[in-house]
Formats: sequence, C-alpha cells, structure tokens
Amino acid sequence: MYPSSSSSFLSSSSPPLEALKPEERGLHLIQLLIKCANHAASSNLNLADECLCQISRLASLHGDSMQRLAARFASALAFRLVKNWPGIHKALNYDTKRPKLELDRAHVIFTKAFPYLSFAYAIIARTLLQAMSAERVIHIVDLGSADPKLWAPLLQSFAALPDGPPHLKITCVHSNKAVLEKLGPKLVKEAEALDMPFQYNPLNVSLRELTKDMLKVRSGEALGFVSILNLHVLLAQDDQADAQFRPKKSNIDVKDCKQMGEFLGMVRSMSPKVVLLVEQEAHHNLNHLVDRFIEGLHYYSAMFDSLEASFGGLSSSSEERFVLEEMFGREIENIVAWEGVEREERHERYAWWMVRFSEVGFKPVRLWLDSMEDSKKGYKIISQRTSLMICWNERPLYAVSAWTC
Repeated sequence: MYPSSSSSFLSSSSPPLEALKPEERGLHLIQLLIKCANHAASSNLNLADECLCQISRLASLHGDSMQRLAARFASALAFRLVKNWPGIHKALNYDTKRPKLELDRAHVIFTKAFPYLSFAYAIIARTLLQAMSAERVIHIVDLGSADPKLWAPLLQSFAALPDGPPHLKITCVHSNKAVLEKLGPKLVKEAEALDMPFQYNPLNVSLRELTKDMLKVRSGEALGFVSILNLHVLLAQDDQADAQFRPKKSNIDVKDCKQMGEFLGMVRSMSPKVVLLVEQEAHHNLNHLVDRFIEGLHYYSAMFDSLEASFGGLSSSSEERFVLEEMFGREIENIVAWEGVEREERHERYAWWMVRFSEVGFKPVRLWLDSMEDSKKGYKIISQRTSLMICWNERPLYAVSAWTC
C-alpha cells in the first residue's frame, strides 16, 4: 500500500479526484496527508483545511486499507488543529462524542486475529524457562500486559520441569483495577490445577508510580521482568524543556529521558536474571510533527495492510476490524495531535532501546525459540539471537529483546 520511496510523495500533479484508480488514489492521499501535516506544523489553518477537504473526498472508514488509514490520519490532523482553539474544542464536546474504546476487548481481538503477540509470548515463555529452570523460588514482574494467554502456558511449562514446579510469584502492574481482578482468579485456578505453589501480587499503579518497595522483592528470589508494548510511555516528557541528546557513543542520537533512565536504573538495581521487552519497531519519538507523521504513515500502513489481509476487502464491515482500527486510530491521534507529557505513544526502534538498556548496565542475552512456525500469510520472524523482529511482508512491526545484568 505504501510507496517504497518518500520522494514519490511530492508529485505536483492533481488529477480529478473522481477519476483516480485505487493505486493513484492511494498515492494522492499520501501526498495530501504529507502536505496537510506540513501546514498543520506551521499552524496554517486555511491551507490545512483545503487539504482536509480533498482528503475527505477520497478517504473512508469503510474503504480499502489506504482509505481507512488516511481517514485516521486526517482525523488526527484535524484534532491537532482544533486543539489550537481550546474554546472551540471544548464547545464541540469532542471527547464525549467519541465512541468508547474498550481497550481490553481490542487487545483480545488483536491477539486472536494476529500472530504478532502469540509469537512474542512463545519466545518470552521459552526464554524465561531457560533462564529460570534451575531456580526454586521465582518472582516475575509483569509490567502491564496482564494477559492470561502469556502467563497460563508459562505456569504449565514450569509445572512440567523434571524437578517439579518451583514456587512462582507473579506481580502484575496495571493502572486498571478491573484487569487485575480478572487476571488473578484465572492464574490461581490454573496453579491449583497444576498443584503448583503460586502467589499472585496485583499492583494497581501506573509504571510512573511504581517504586522498588512496592514490588517487595525478597532475598533468594530469582527475579524477572516482562514488558509488552508498555515501556515506551515512560518516554513522555516536556520536549521543549528536555530536548537534548546524549553524547554520541554510536551512530545513533538517543533523546535524553530522565524518567526512563531512572526506571531502568531501578530495575537494574534489583539484579534481575532477565528482562524481556516487546516494543513497536518504529520511530515515533521525534520532536518534529512532519518527521513522526511520515514515520507513522510507514508503520501503520503495514498494520492496516495486515488488517485488510485478515478481515477481507471492501465488503468487510467487521465490527472486530473496526475495534482494532479504532485502537490504532487512538495511537495515531496521540502521535500526531499531542505534544509534551500527553504524547505517550513514543515508540522507538530496537537500536534505540539497546542504547538505553546498555547505558544503565544491562547486556543482551539469547532469546530462545524452537522450530516454531515463523512464516504464515505474510508474517515472518527474523531472529538475531538476542533480538528478533516480527514482520508483515518483510516490514518489521515488533521487536522482542532480552537483557540481563
């Protein structure tokens, strides 16, 4: 769906909109979106409005994948523009008119419809098992996923160890109390069925609020951390005050973030045997709107293409597909429309995470995967021993990595 070269964005031709074929329409939409992002970045409301008028004639929440993607990015740009006038924004009751997004349901649908997280879960489970198989008292901290599809199979794997099951404690950190209350009974029931000594420790706090004392790590526990698509929220900061880069130790400029450094330092101070990280393989933590807008188009075009492949073409009006697109739409809106501490979707590529982890004293460790199916309907895993990329049609979407002290 997405052109291979950004230079193709800049065509000056403007054919009649009604006469465009699907491929031409997609290219024209990208050109209009980039143009509109430039106008929005310079706060030129009139020219941005002209672009949005043209985009609205071509984009559709019920069209092909490019039309759906364009509708989400156009909405995010419009929201950014309206936010410049707080009175108008408030009078429109924007937030109260939006359909309520049930994130928990969206995540369930996402896990069911796509193998991305299933691949990651399998690798996390095997790596944890390898790192902890000789330990008799294990404490694993779940930094926000709270997904029984990750933890229940892991309990089963530990229960099947030759020396019998270890004592396992899972601390789950989540800002939604209902999610914690839902997960706990499932894991306790699974542990009882396996006759496995088990402790569930729910922490109803955000990652920003989490402290070392809350985790109650005891002497003799083999400690592990797992973060799945959550750690990047700690990169949110006041970009105007904190826009500085660390001295180059490689060919990568990594934006300084005190909050992230302190959090990783806290984790490092507890000497975990392994820290497992899953993050979007994208670079949306850029100060300039147009830069991250183009990065967002590249990344989410692959996501919407995979939705198209999974849910069907133009005739598809699947409610599940709409829920997922709404979830991605909220991410796109946060990337495009918000700034400062409110912009939490600051995804960074594995190379940037490697710098951040290394600077506080972590080193990469091997990921474990067996002969699992690594290619299916365009999905593929590219493994580099200490990291791997989960791809759609050769485009990396998620990175999995493991770290130790």
